[in-house]
Amino acid sequence: MDNELLPTAASELETRHIPYRVFRHTQPVNSVEEAAAQRDQRPEQVVRSILFRLEQDEYLMVLVTGGRQVSWKALRRYLGRSRLTMATEEEVFQVTGYRIGAVSPFGLPQPVRILVDQSVVDEEEVSLGSGQRGVAIMMKSKDLLQALGPVEIGAFAAE
Repeated sequence: MDNELLPTAASELETRHIPYRVFRHTQPVNSVEEAAAQRDQRPEQVVRSILFRLEQDEYLMVLVTGGRQVSWKALRRYLGRSRLTMATEEEVFQVTGYRIGAVSPFGLPQPVRILVDQSVVDEEEVSLGSGQRGVAIMMKSKDLLQALGPVEIGAFAAE
């Protein structure tokens, strides 16, 4: 499917009447810390959407805040699987329609199972990818959870 035809994260939120704001960066962003500073947030408020491949055509997205890394051990234990890998750049684009650095859990061309790290829920306001580099979506974490629908929340980040 042509990426131009995919709905953007913001249009999905609009359609569902979920409150959010758009933030446009005026300078390039090369780290979570730079993104947070430009958005007048703490790094812990920046949500990263990380795609994992479980099997041939089975994927899972984990939302985690700031510079936290996903705990492979915790994720394997939670999923009851001994093997999983991070999706390649090509797989990320194929599954989400977005490029790495702009991935959003919204506006996906196909349903993807989403796990939300507790760190996301602990923040009152968060920002996340919009599907377009240099543009972020800012919203209350409660609105994020409402927009995501039924998701699994747990301790998926490494300490």
